[in-house]
Amino acid sequence: MNNLLSIEALSPEDMTQILDFAVAMKATRGNHDAHPLKNQCWAMIFSKSSTRTRVSFEVGIRELGGSVLFLSANEIQLGRGEPIKDTARVMGRMLHGAVIRTFAQKDIEDFALYSGIPTINALTDEEHPCQILGDLLTVQEKLGTYEGKTVCFVGDGDCNVARSWLWAASKLNFNIRIGAPKGYQPDPALIAAANTKGNILVTEDVQEAATGADVLYTDVWVSMGKEDEAESRYQQLKDYRIDSELIKLAAPGALVMHCLPAYREKEITEEAFEAHAGTIFDQAENRLHAQKAILSLISMR
Repeated sequence: MNNLLSIEALSPEDMTQILDFAVAMKATRGNHDAHPLKNQCWAMIFSKSSTRTRVSFEVGIRELGGSVLFLSANEIQLGRGEPIKDTARVMGRMLHGAVIRTFAQKDIEDFALYSGIPTINALTDEEHPCQILGDLLTVQEKLGTYEGKTVCFVGDGDCNVARSWLWAASKLNFNIRIGAPKGYQPDPALIAAANTKGNILVTEDVQEAATGADVLYTDVWVSMGKEDEAESRYQQLKDYRIDSELIKLAAPGALVMHCLPAYREKEITEEAFEAHAGTIFDQAENRLHAQKAILSLISMR
């Protein structure tokens, strides 16, 4: 594995190897035998704001022995229109790897191509692969396995997190249901490409999606860059939130998960969030361990 650009591009073997490494990373935190990023300097190039992604990657790189430069796109020439391929060719001569959080998936892919250094997708408009790997680690921890389980994603089913869940289900042995209004469902071509196992259901009926699910999952309704659509999104998605009534439809002991930040009384009620806060914040912590696994495996390329 030279880069991590998307869940779509990962093999099932890559995903299970990352999860196995993540378990070890979590168990040995503070006592790692190896520091695979020793004497390496990595850049974090962020065009979008971040809390969990930034903190988890900065801590992870340092715990693996590396040093890190945080570069806002507005602080470098990318913010003034320099082509990504030129930035990449410069950084490829000076750095050992890059973690990038931006808008266009193509920018991540071009950076990896032109820089020649390990590149990790820390979020694009298309996918959020590190989030889903941390989430799978959480499901595995809490339920014993993700295999054979059913994950129900409620809300904006065409966001980057939902798309990454679709691709994860296409690689691994679990079911994904997306409960979303028609205008917030993934592209039919994407659904068809991912649904090779027949384990994907996309429906407008949120109760159908949630019934018997092992995991109820949601994300913000207004993603970065869509703030001008906020009011219309709230109106169209108001019936697609996690609350106590929806939780009752899920399997006994079902997990409630949220990739944060959470906007209470919109995509999830305050009551539902606080009742499942332990799982949600374990999920946030697991980003660190999953990303350290990714960094370690890429460093062994």
